[in-house]
Amino acid sequence: MGGDKKRRSRSRERHDNKDWDRDRNRERERKRSRSRSKERSYKRHRSRSRDKYETANRYDKHENKYEKHSKGDRNERDKKDDRKRDEKDPKSRQKSPTPVDEDTKSGHKKESSAPVKKEPLSLEELLAKKKAEEAAKSKPVFLTKEQRAAEAIKRREEEIAKKRKLQEEEKKLIQNIQTTRLEEQRKEERDFRRPRDRELKEEEKQKDKDKEREQDAIKERYLGLVKKKRRVRRLNDRKFVFDWDAGEDTSTDYNNIYKERHQVQFFGRGNLAGIDIKAQKRDQSKFYGELLEKRRTEAEKAQEKVRLKKVKRKEEKQLWDDRHWSEKENTEMTERDWRIFREDYNITIKGGKIPEPIRNWKESGIQKELLEIIDKVGYKEPTPIQRQAIPIGMQNRDIIGVAETGSGKTLAFLIPLLSWIQSLPKIERTEDADQGPYAIILAPTRELAQQIEEETVKFGQPLGIRTVVVVGGLSREEQGFRLRMGCEIVIATPGRLIDVLENRYLVLNQCTYIVLDEADRMIDLGFEPDVQKILEHMPVTNLKPDTEEAEDSQVLLANYNTKKKYRQTVMFTATMPPAVERLARTYLRRPAVVYIGSIGKPVERVEQIVHLMGENDKRRKLIEYLSKGVDPPIIIFVNQKKGADVLAKGLEKLGYNACTLHGGKGQEQREYALASLKSGSKDILVATDVAGRGIDIKDVSMVINYDMAKTIEDYTHRIGRTGRAGKTGIAVSFCTNDDSALFYDLKQMLMSSPVSNCPPELMNHPECQMKPNQPKRRRDEMIFA
Repeated sequence: MGGDKKRRSRSRERHDNKDWDRDRNRERERKRSRSRSKERSYKRHRSRSRDKYETANRYDKHENKYEKHSKGDRNERDKKDDRKRDEKDPKSRQKSPTPVDEDTKSGHKKESSAPVKKEPLSLEELLAKKKAEEAAKSKPVFLTKEQRAAEAIKRREEEIAKKRKLQEEEKKLIQNIQTTRLEEQRKEERDFRRPRDRELKEEEKQKDKDKEREQDAIKERYLGLVKKKRRVRRLNDRKFVFDWDAGEDTSTDYNNIYKERHQVQFFGRGNLAGIDIKAQKRDQSKFYGELLEKRRTEAEKAQEKVRLKKVKRKEEKQLWDDRHWSEKENTEMTERDWRIFREDYNITIKGGKIPEPIRNWKESGIQKELLEIIDKVGYKEPTPIQRQAIPIGMQNRDIIGVAETGSGKTLAFLIPLLSWIQSLPKIERTEDADQGPYAIILAPTRELAQQIEEETVKFGQPLGIRTVVVVGGLSREEQGFRLRMGCEIVIATPGRLIDVLENRYLVLNQCTYIVLDEADRMIDLGFEPDVQKILEHMPVTNLKPDTEEAEDSQVLLANYNTKKKYRQTVMFTATMPPAVERLARTYLRRPAVVYIGSIGKPVERVEQIVHLMGENDKRRKLIEYLSKGVDPPIIIFVNQKKGADVLAKGLEKLGYNACTLHGGKGQEQREYALASLKSGSKDILVATDVAGRGIDIKDVSMVINYDMAKTIEDYTHRIGRTGRAGKTGIAVSFCTNDDSALFYDLKQMLMSSPVSNCPPELMNHPECQMKPNQPKRRRDEMIFA
């Protein structure tokens, strides 16, 4: 049973295989028949196209025209051509026998109408042909000299063509750039002309109005024609108008005199009856002037000339001089120039009748010997404390100088002292050597005393002025011996100086000059009783009177040039604690107080406004301030050169007259920007910190810190551009969180200013609660458990 099943399945499989073979054979036959039909259609198409070609127009060489020929006609024409060639050259006929058709040889007659069918190349033939071409290409080709020359010429022509093409492209590019530039220039000119044209039109309209007003005024003055404005009664106005105009009279006059009124006409200048009031006044003043001139004496005439000169000089002084103080002579300096000079060097003064500071060593009025030593030492320019303290010291006035260590205080008190000692005769100096020194300089530490001694020896030794240092740590006997030998200046610390005075090594009978250097430090170190004890050892016969004479420069100078001059006390300190003030009140008479540094800066006259905002809100806030109508000129400070240019262009687009000033500009551009701002042709100056120091522009109403300054000193100098020469000003600052390093100092500045308010955002800011770069308090530290 199982074997029968297997046989049946195998027979079924064979039957299925036979069916599959039969289907495959049928498919193959179908494909072959399709390919054969395609070949037949292709051959038929080729034969038709060849017949068309053979029957097409043919050019006849002999008759110079195109003729239509069939295949038989073409054979006859070929035979004619062969005969003509044989007649010309009979040898070629013998060499080349006439070809005989295979059909004629075989005895078959060739039909003229039947076309010769050319079969296409097979695949094998095409491959063979391709291989032959590749082999021919791979073989080296030897060119003749003419061919090589022709190829070289061809290559050269191609290179020239390429170059020309490149040049043409470059020309086109340059032309495009030039055209774009010209368009931009024209556009800028158009944008520039439009507001100018508007201004000209407005000016013309204004001129026309002014002319009309002038004509009306002339008519009113000379012709008496006054046009009263007619009052128009409003509908809701209950008041009755009793005034009426002559033009409202509708009645006609019967009298011709009133009916046809005569218009008064004057030719030339004149009023009623031809009288000119101005001419009458001029003649009258001329008459009285001539009369006074006749009656005056020669002395009165000279006095009048002097008076007129004084008036003229006063008027010239009142005129605004645009030059900076550095460009003027000392005699041309005005009070305003001196104020600006002091502001530039952060010098603030208190006390009446203080002399002007020195601008340079040549104008100081110091003796030539001292100037030569100063030049030899290499001090080219005086420091701020020297500029103000030396002229005060030369007048024999008491001085309180508030300045930091290393600001040049030593020379500030040495030069007046040395110049006075130098003015004394040398014989008197040698005779009075046992009376003690002329000056005592007190210092809190030995190191500072030795430093002062080095400076004093540097200046005093060439002049023959002797100096002795009296400090602790050295032999008292040796110092006493040097004091007995005689000296003009003693530099000492308070403790050792008291020892020397109590042991009679030193007397102060002719001491008229005492200097307390670093007075606040001396008080801190507990030297206040010692200092008072030293000052009690000073003679009382040469004390200044505590009256206005202590401020009178003429009285003080007259006394300064004598041997028994008034005692002069000079005190230098960095701060002014109560103990120092008490000491100054007790021993100084009408002192001149000189502050150097940030004390007395223009904060008191400048209203400071601070805004905390994001970077993107700055421009909107700036436009808001400018649109309020602030009087020009205005200075806007930024931190980067590119930012200045971008901001200025943006403001110009909005219709503001702005110019830029930064380090990237040339000298001419900088001068032009400043000159245009000073003259008023530009209203806004956008600048970096280049303009923050030393720039002097009159009446700057507002300073805007668009980018906050990097340091508080730069901020102070920036806002100092406004509120100069005793005037008030406004300083607006835009701060972001990136400027948090300045918040503490800025808050202190705002709180110390009497005219400024600190905003609550800045007051409550975390960075304002503690000075930067200080250790954190215990409670502020975060502990990670």
